[in-house]
Amino acid sequence: MRDPNFQQCVQACYECAIACDVCAAMCLEDDPARMKHCIGLCTDCAAVCRLCAAMLARDGEFSTALCTLCALVCESCARECSAHGAQHCQICAGACLSCTLACRDMLEP
Repeated sequence: MRDPNFQQCVQACYECAIACDVCAAMCLEDDPARMKHCIGLCTDCAAVCRLCAAMLARDGEFSTALCTLCALVCESCARECSAHGAQHCQICAGACLSCTLACRDMLEP
């Protein structure tokens, strides 16, 4: 039987990945030099979120470790994006925060 938080976490991971993809693309259009750190974090976050969702879906051996990493990366990305006023950054920060919380819920016994 899967953890009751499983579906919520997988969904949060995919939604976060999409928000991060959009944010990175918009930051590239806005001011790539100034937004370099944000773009990099969003790109990394999207990749980790997709991997986490896929591993959770397979009930992979390293799901717990990856959920821990995903929460850390999402938290960092949320902090970076929330520092910028652009709407896409604010949306991304919210999705990252939701994913952080969903991953942490998966880690609780």
